Formats: sequence, C-alpha cells, structure tokens
Amino acid sequence: MPFNTSLKAALNHRRQGTGSPVLLIHGLFGNLDNLNGVNRVLAADHDVIAVDVRNHGLSPRTDTMSYQEMAEDILALLDQLELEQAAIVGHSMGGKIAMMTAKMAPQRVSKLVVTDIAPVAYRQARHDAVFQGLQAVQREGANDRREADRILSRYIEEAGVRQFLLKSFVAGTPETWRFNLQALIANYQEIIGWPGSELSYDGPILFIKGGDSDYLLPEYQPEVLAQFPAATVRVIPGTGHWLHAEKPQLFNRLVQDFLARAS
Repeated sequence: MPFNTSLKAALNHRRQGTGSPVLLIHGLFGNLDNLNGVNRVLAADHDVIAVDVRNHGLSPRTDTMSYQEMAEDILALLDQLELEQAAIVGHSMGGKIAMMTAKMAPQRVSKLVVTDIAPVAYRQARHDAVFQGLQAVQREGANDRREADRILSRYIEEAGVRQFLLKSFVAGTPETWRFNLQALIANYQEIIGWPGSELSYDGPILFIKGGDSDYLLPEYQPEVLAQFPAATVRVIPGTGHWLHAEKPQLFNRLVQDFLARAS
C-alpha cells in the first residue's frame, strides 16, 4: 500500500445532534466508535463530531504521524465543516492531538477535555506486547475473532485489552486491522513523545485521570500548568486508562458539566 506524508482527503467522521460543536478524538488503536457513550449523551445538547484520526478507522493512511500534522488534520476538518470554533474531548493519544490543536490554534478551541494523558514525552514503551500480538494475528491470517483472540492471548493477558483491540479486527483484508499497523509501529516513538514547544493554551481545560492509571502523574503538574495554566483535574477512583468505559456514567457527567459551565 502506498503511503503519503499528508492527507489527501478529510478525516472520516460521524456527526449527530445540534447545539454548540464538540469534537471527539479516540486514542491509539481506536476509532470513532470508542467514545460512543459520551457521544450519545452529548448529542442531546451539542453538535457532536466523532472522528477517525489518520491511520485509524476509515480515515486516510499516511506514513507520518506527528502531533503537529494530526492537529492540522483536525483544523482542516473544522474548516471543511465550516466551524469557527469547537470544544474537543480526546482520550489518550486523542488527548494529545486535542492539546496540540489548542496550542496551535487557540482561537479555534473553546474548551478541552483531556482523558488520562499528559502533555509529556513518555519514555517507557507500553505497547510492545500489543504490537507483537497484532503482528501475529496479521501474520497468521486469523479467520475470525475467536481465532484472533486466541493468538492475541499469547501476548496479552488482559481480556479487556484484547476485546478493545478486537473491535478493530477485520478478517480477510490486507490490513487485518482497522488501523495501519505498519505506520503505528514506525511512528510509535513520536506517538508516545511530545514535541517541545513554547506555545500554550490559556482556555479552560479539564484533565480526567483514571485513579489507578499511571499516565497522568503528580510529577507532570509543572509541565501541565506551563502549557495549560487554566487546567483543572478530576480523578475517577477505581479506574484505569479506559476510564470512560469502566465508569461511563461518572465520566459522562464530568464531561457534560464541564462543557456546560460558563467559561
């Protein structure tokens, strides 16, 4: 499959609801369905746009994935939809895309909700076993989800993680997955990294941390506040990195209340 360094078409997206616009951005290995729970809730009062980021879902494939480029993808989508400004909710990698979008074009972002990620470079490789399992499923040509799960289980013990990944499994296709595995591997250091920048975003931003997760730690506070001086943090106890799936009612209420609050 040929790859491009820039998008030749707009991000795949789904739009529903009416009201002030809100963009939902999923994380690594995900797609626009991942935040369906909060999507349904917000659509009662908002114009909700869920997106597939580059190399995920049905969005274009490219060979690069810098946060600047992925933020430019989001800004191009806002232009396409003729939206002058929107709030953005992002999980994990999607949170980093949201933060970079706000830093690059603060006038286009009314509010931010960043879910269980910090604006820092993570030095620890967290997905080695996941990549090994994904490659094994692709290499061995699994014919259905049960077989794919059996292969993944050799590398990934947590059933919940396997079930999340299997939502993107597509048997009988060249990619096997609804994400561009080759590009994710090639750009992994960029994905877990964070570019140094003097830019900041002074608008309202809510960080939501999973109580049991180690992605958003107290030691990152100076870097968070240097880049996002108006940041507030809420913690959902007893949850890990996928807190929006583990305690959806509490997560949805936090997002709703923050978006409804006057700036």
